[in-house]
Amino acid sequence: MTNQVFVKMALDAWHSKIKEADSIFNSLTDEQLKNEVASGRNTGIYLLGHLTVTHDLMLPILNFGQQIYQQLTGPYNDNPDAKTYIETASELRQYWKNINSILAENFSKMPAHAWFEKHNSVSAEAFQKELHRNKLNIIISRTNHLSYHNGQIVFLKK
Repeated sequence: MTNQVFVKMALDAWHSKIKEADSIFNSLTDEQLKNEVASGRNTGIYLLGHLTVTHDLMLPILNFGQQIYQQLTGPYNDNPDAKTYIETASELRQYWKNINSILAENFSKMPAHAWFEKHNSVSAEAFQKELHRNKLNIIISRTNHLSYHNGQIVFLKK
C-alpha cells in the first residue's frame, strides 16, 4: 500500500505540472513563443521543443519504447545555442500533446511495484548500490525540470 501512495503522489504532481504547462502554452500565440523569456535567455519555442524532447527521451529510459521525435534531440537538447529550430510552433505543440499522451497511457498501465525498478539509464550494478535510481525517480526529476521551465515560460504572457 505504501508504494501506491508514493507513486500516486509523484504522478499527481507530474500530471499537475503537465496541465500547468498545457495551460501556459495554450494561452500563448505562435508569435509570443518566438520571444525570449528574458533578455538573452531561451525563447518559448525552444522551451517547448526542449520539454518535448526531454519527455520523448523518457520513453526508452522507462522502457516504453523508442524515442519518437529524434530530430528534436540536436536542436532542443544537444546543441541549444545553435538556435536552428526546424519545427514550427504548431508542429511542436502537436508533438508535445502526443508525447505526453503516450506517457500518460503508459503510466496508467504500470503497477506500483514497477516504479521502484531500475530505469534503463542505470546499470544493474549501480542500481544495487543506489536503489533510488529507479523509474519513479525519473518522474520526480522530470517533474522538477518541467516546473522550472514552466516558471520561465510564464514570462511570455503579456
